[in-house]
Amino acid sequence: MVDTRSPRPAATAARRSASGRSPWTVPLAVLCVLGGVFVTGMGLGRSVGPLDWVTSGTERSPSREDANALRASRPVRLEVPTIKVSAPVAPVGQARDGSIDVPPLERHNETGWYDRGPTPGEPGPAVIVGHVDTKDGPSVFYDLGKLKPGDTVEVTRTDRTVVVFRVDSVERFPKDRLPAERIYGHEGPPGLRLITCGGEFLGGRTGYEDNIIAFASLAKVREP
Repeated sequence: MVDTRSPRPAATAARRSASGRSPWTVPLAVLCVLGGVFVTGMGLGRSVGPLDWVTSGTERSPSREDANALRASRPVRLEVPTIKVSAPVAPVGQARDGSIDVPPLERHNETGWYDRGPTPGEPGPAVIVGHVDTKDGPSVFYDLGKLKPGDTVEVTRTDRTVVVFRVDSVERFPKDRLPAERIYGHEGPPGLRLITCGGEFLGGRTGYEDNIIAFASLAKVREP
């Protein structure tokens, strides 16, 4: 999981998204998920997140980079044709240790949109996470590392728009050295980050040693 520990109160109050969400608060309704993930050693492990680099901020002003951005609308489905992913998307927040949560293992073929960040199509990078595997076999993002630049990712939102992203790169990072400034934020052109685990399986509370991240940029929007 991606480390998203709570910031100082002043920073929390200052960081607000354009849609009015407070991105760095810790949700209390998802605390029970973490134990199952770490007991089996699957899912996303704890690593550096937005609160390790966001220390202050103010309400941002719109920029020219936002010209193609959409209003907030929750993602409901993810399609990645190259790796044969067609999966529902549900909101996830932060687990007890401050890391990004993931869907429970009984729904390991479901993906999770990090609901403290932008929705897909809003300014800044939206984050969608998924399990790589379970004790019983592959999960939704098992083949995430096989994506190539130019592959497309389609996200359907509750407003029925389909936001199409094009993969720029797929990279692997040790969980304690994630480039947080490339993953999180509410500024800049709309983007997408798909995250799962990779590298050697270490077990215990670490799980896999790395995170695999697909970085993608907005390609087009299909209106309903």
